[in-house]
Amino acid sequence: MKISVFGLGYVGTVSAACLAKAGHTVIGVDPNETKVSLINDGHSPIIEKDVAEIIAAGIGSGHLSATHNAAAAVAASEISLICVGTPSQLNGNLDLSFVRRVCEDIGRALVGKDSYHVVVVRSTMLPGSVGTVVIPTLERASGRSADSDFGICINPEFLREGSAVADYYNPPKTVIGSSDDRAGDLVSTLYEDMSAPLIRTTIAVAELSKYVDNAWHALKVAFANEIGAIGKAVGVDSHDVMNIFIQDEKLNLSSAYLRPGFAFGGSCLPKDLRAINYKAKTLDLDVPLLRSVLPSNRVHIDRAMNLIQAAGNKKVTILGLSFKAGTDDLRESPVLEIVERLLGKGFDIRILDRNVEIASLTGANRDYLLNHIPHISSLLVSDVNAVLEHGDTIVVGNASEEFASIVPGLDSSKQIIDLVRISRELPSAANYTGIAW
Repeated sequence: MKISVFGLGYVGTVSAACLAKAGHTVIGVDPNETKVSLINDGHSPIIEKDVAEIIAAGIGSGHLSATHNAAAAVAASEISLICVGTPSQLNGNLDLSFVRRVCEDIGRALVGKDSYHVVVVRSTMLPGSVGTVVIPTLERASGRSADSDFGICINPEFLREGSAVADYYNPPKTVIGSSDDRAGDLVSTLYEDMSAPLIRTTIAVAELSKYVDNAWHALKVAFANEIGAIGKAVGVDSHDVMNIFIQDEKLNLSSAYLRPGFAFGGSCLPKDLRAINYKAKTLDLDVPLLRSVLPSNRVHIDRAMNLIQAAGNKKVTILGLSFKAGTDDLRESPVLEIVERLLGKGFDIRILDRNVEIASLTGANRDYLLNHIPHISSLLVSDVNAVLEHGDTIVVGNASEEFASIVPGLDSSKQIIDLVRISRELPSAANYTGIAW
């Protein structure tokens, strides 16, 4: 395939070199004459393991070249990859001036091109940037329409400096967001020999996916460092601790707890977070990440309250009171907090939770419930029809299988607020709202 790569910085150089090695005809495009000359002379403009050798081989085979002539590069290619920088502004927003400039160059080049062309964004941009910057700029410069006249994709890179070539050939995944299948199909052929999962999705999801990865990586580094600080202060080797931590691939290094839903609760997480933060405070240690977890959880409960209040109905039915389906544990249940706050604001509440029966509760669960909402027995209803008839707003508070069968059959007059994503397939009805989807 014939490919033009705009931007011969880190991502662009590695992408151009590796695509040329795969047998594609690749033209690197950059206004910097030094970068262009270096590549055409068989040298790398960046320091990165194996890149210089791949570039030299690509120049020797005729599969790789570089130019500052954007129009010629687009005319001679089927796909254009945008790999320019998106640096931070002082307020944290991205400077997309380089992306705009390249889109203007590509758009002007498309004016004189009759064949179908696909523009692929590799640059890291915030969700919505393709729709608000890339597509409008290309359409204005070309006088043509996206999807019908040219294709648009976003293909985020997951390259680490120091191991970029190895990462290119052995990625954890390949993500292609496209607005139409034709463009996505063409870009997918670039990765047909990769063993990694190929994920086809929407442009917006692909845009956000790169930020989720980087935020998670940063979170892991900060978490490990705060644990290290606490470990050192109490005389514990934090590497020994974290070596134990990472051996748990069922909960710690896994997909567990990584699906957006409602706030956490129960007898362990809130209590232990308070305890470890208290210990850090007694040691005069600043652990802002660990300190922020409980406040973040409270904010998520506030989000649920705002959704329920915004529905505008005083009669509310709560499906699930315990902090997790399949248990009667009410200790620090976020749903119980929601009920308390709604009652305080004058809402008329009914609750369905077959795992929570006053007569069968004992010990800490019974004490916790009766201390928080003494008249809870008047709110718990075992008759499904009666509890559903009561509420004009139905709040799904935990992921009980019973609730998964109830929600699809609810009357369209009921406002449904789902705090747990009770079903993978989202209802399209206007009366349905999810807390984070």
